[in-house]
Amino acid sequence: MSKLARFFACIALGGFSAAVHSQAPSPELKAAHAYQAAVHDGPLALRAFLNGFPKGADLHVHLGGAVYAETFIRDAGEDGLCVDAAALTFAKPPCTAPLVPAAQIAAHQDLYDRLVNAFSMRSFVPTPGVSGHDQFFATFGHFHGISNKHVGEWVDEVASRAAAQNQQYLELMETPGFSGAAAMAKENPLTTDFAQYRQTLLALGLKDEVFLDREDVKAAEALRREIEHCDTPQATAACQVEIRYIYQILRGNAPEQVFAQTLLGFETVQAAMEAHEPGFVGINFVMPEDGFLSMRDYHLQMKMVEYLHSVYPQVHISLHAGELAPGLSPPEGLRFHIREAVELGHAERIGHGVDALYEDDAAGLLKEMAQKHVMVEVNLSSNEGILGIKGADHPFPLYRAAHVPVALSTDDEGVSRIDITHEYVRAALDYHLSYADLKQLARTGMEHNFLPGASLWESPDVFTAPAGACKTQPLGADKPTSACKAFLDGSEKAAAQWEQERRFRVFEAKF
Repeated sequence: MSKLARFFACIALGGFSAAVHSQAPSPELKAAHAYQAAVHDGPLALRAFLNGFPKGADLHVHLGGAVYAETFIRDAGEDGLCVDAAALTFAKPPCTAPLVPAAQIAAHQDLYDRLVNAFSMRSFVPTPGVSGHDQFFATFGHFHGISNKHVGEWVDEVASRAAAQNQQYLELMETPGFSGAAAMAKENPLTTDFAQYRQTLLALGLKDEVFLDREDVKAAEALRREIEHCDTPQATAACQVEIRYIYQILRGNAPEQVFAQTLLGFETVQAAMEAHEPGFVGINFVMPEDGFLSMRDYHLQMKMVEYLHSVYPQVHISLHAGELAPGLSPPEGLRFHIREAVELGHAERIGHGVDALYEDDAAGLLKEMAQKHVMVEVNLSSNEGILGIKGADHPFPLYRAAHVPVALSTDDEGVSRIDITHEYVRAALDYHLSYADLKQLARTGMEHNFLPGASLWESPDVFTAPAGACKTQPLGADKPTSACKAFLDGSEKAAAQWEQERRFRVFEAKF
């Protein structure tokens, strides 16, 4: 342990003890001391410490990008697909030369390795004309074609990985079917009268796909719970990971199609909320923000969300905004995306937000986000892989200094070949975070999830005083008073936050 680390440990333990005489250090202080020792011992020791740290939520994770390449290759073999060795993609049978049966990939180690690399950032090194941005987004085109029957298996994979890292809640971004809505949009050009255009699409039967989209996630959840043996004595730890879904809208499509899919997303989430079912809880826009249509139509798309929010005000909104860097787009493109997502799009959370300091009146923007409690979903590894932004070039510490709520997330852990613990280790070392800082990040994630009900905490993003009914209770107590229990039973959000506090209590009791 360095002299500086010993000095602070002395203050934390010895100094505190001296001030209160015979009172022993609290479990939290002991955990903080153990954390500092792990930091001193290096990244591997820190990872071992943080693997069991209660991380709460991952609120920015794409299901397709969270699955590791090895799983897709196995699924392709089960589906009887072929591998195109030149394009490094899957193809339909028959698997005649030069196609290779995916089920026989074990006999082709070199091809297997090249597939894993093509499906992810593994082994990728930028070359002239091929950037990390290019490789990252190109991966999704390589593993298409696998049957949707595997979605529940993919959810189980992600949930099992989360459970192994003491994570309790995920909001998985997924794109349900929208072929009917797209066909309607193609036959009906978008007009400036959004209200009339919405009525036209609804009259044509756009709602017919709502039921199917809701059933898709129900089927995925049912298969996942069957795989995990939930509600049986053989239940795996993954059963304890609560999952909700974010409806993805493809921003790189034609304007009328974006409107139709966004409307379908709002309708689907609204229907799920009214039915009180644990499925879709919010919407988000995806695809590269620097794409031609994404850039050209950005303001128009935010106006669409603004209008639909006025019709469906209870539907939660999280938006990819500011996933840009100098050089990736003209300077003008960096000046307004986050602000419009907040002010027009009514975003409760911002995904990435990397270009915040390039926006007009950046200080004013951060102040507004802090006042409105708009949370930023920080994805350190993908921000480096896609944008080349890391360390001091990332606005993460500036958001924190401005009191903008932030939480760590993985984005596409399968593509990046990381997990949530990796992101905590990276944040801790790159930004010299304390144990209290990590608890703040974890609690912020749970504070800004889209579960229904009131927050456990009395004031937004202030994690010192619980709400009235639970104010006198030890946080995360196994047997809260009847009044506190009634409050928790009436709020899924507060109950999940209480569970996180229970996990903190158990984790810190080890030290």
